[in-house]
Amino acid sequence: MDETADIVICGAGIAGISAAYHLAVKQGVKNVVLVDEREPLTLTSDKSTECYRNWWPGPGDTMVRFMNHSIDLLGDLADSSGNYFNLNQRGYIFLTADPVHARSMQRTAAEIAALGAGELRVVNKAGDYVPSPGEGYGLALDGADLLLSPEMIQAHYPFINDEAQALLHARRCGWLSAQQMGMYMLEQAKAHGARLVTGRVTAVSLENNRIQAVEVEQNGTKTQIAASAYVIAAGPLVKQAAAMIGVDLPVFNELHGKIAFEDTQGVIPRHVPLMIWNDPVRLAWTDEERAELAAFDDTRWLVEEFPAGVHFRPEGGPGAQTVLAIWTYDVEVKEPTWPIDLPDEYAEIIMRGLVRMVPGLDVYLGKMARPYIDGGYYCKTQENRPIIGPLPVDGAYIIGALSGYGIMAAMAAGELLAAHVTGDALPDYASDFLLGRYDDPAYRAMLADWDPTTGQL
Repeated sequence: MDETADIVICGAGIAGISAAYHLAVKQGVKNVVLVDEREPLTLTSDKSTECYRNWWPGPGDTMVRFMNHSIDLLGDLADSSGNYFNLNQRGYIFLTADPVHARSMQRTAAEIAALGAGELRVVNKAGDYVPSPGEGYGLALDGADLLLSPEMIQAHYPFINDEAQALLHARRCGWLSAQQMGMYMLEQAKAHGARLVTGRVTAVSLENNRIQAVEVEQNGTKTQIAASAYVIAAGPLVKQAAAMIGVDLPVFNELHGKIAFEDTQGVIPRHVPLMIWNDPVRLAWTDEERAELAAFDDTRWLVEEFPAGVHFRPEGGPGAQTVLAIWTYDVEVKEPTWPIDLPDEYAEIIMRGLVRMVPGLDVYLGKMARPYIDGGYYCKTQENRPIIGPLPVDGAYIIGALSGYGIMAAMAAGELLAAHVTGDALPDYASDFLLGRYDDPAYRAMLADWDPTTGQL
């Protein structure tokens, strides 16, 4: 063999780096090798809105417990790094203009609160609601505040559509710089003996169904790295990586885009939380534009109703004007390809959808420079839960199917993966993320009625 390693990790996105961090820094494994043909964190990890939340629906409390622990670990990492990655706790705000939806929002919020996300507080007096601070984390306030008065909503968020009937502010939520967080963990892992190899995993050698070595191609030269443990952390390519060792993973990919635009008119205050419009939307068109679009088969869809969920958050420090916006209006399953291919009208659709939530943004329709557009793939399971743990090949493990929540889940996911590899004590939710859960007939039966967008924004 050309080289040896204790553990080889395929993929240097946030999942792979977190696994390396927990193995090398927290578990003391000295010879961890990360392999990726791209620069770290550049395939999908830097394409998200970089947010986190403990506000998760059921079934059961598995995802709430998992995310609560991951957020605890994020806070610990922020403490130890001097908040190098700018963690905040501004929260998520969900809005509706539909009185019927407001009642269902309250019921759903009560259910999530009961799962362990914190107390639901129905606010009846204006003074009982306190907006989150723009900076800081680890705040004692958790759970959520529900405002059912349009007047109170306008008093605190006057830029929001005055038709809003209810506002739900989930508190143990916020965002961070994923790039800085990942690079901090990578440098810490390197300081504890981990190595990053720029190359592509092209084969994995097995003997008696056990990992023996990993073949890595670098600039046309192939190197064999002998290892007894191999971790698949390949993001949207985990299915292909697992196929190399004869394992078929029940995962699929969806393409999700994001835009960044400059709010030069200052329509959106810089201190606000992530804000989500929880109602279906019809795009903002003039009567003339609507009639013209409706007249043709290939554009008629642009005047039809779009699903709920358009959302945004401010991005950047003092003096910044950038706003990030995302909207999952199309969840078509796709094979991952690069460069990604988003529709030409993608940015305009998001901007016109945002106008429903923030009417003042109409100043930019047809009058702004083209926003920056990027995106990546959500690698998902049917029930939108990750797969973390051992695979049916001895010495093989996976940390994958982290969907659109890889940034927020990374710390707990990396810790869990490391515990599996080293034989450390496992948390009580560990079995819920094993590949073997699909061997349970009762679990498979539940999947028939399990919405794959559960917990997804």
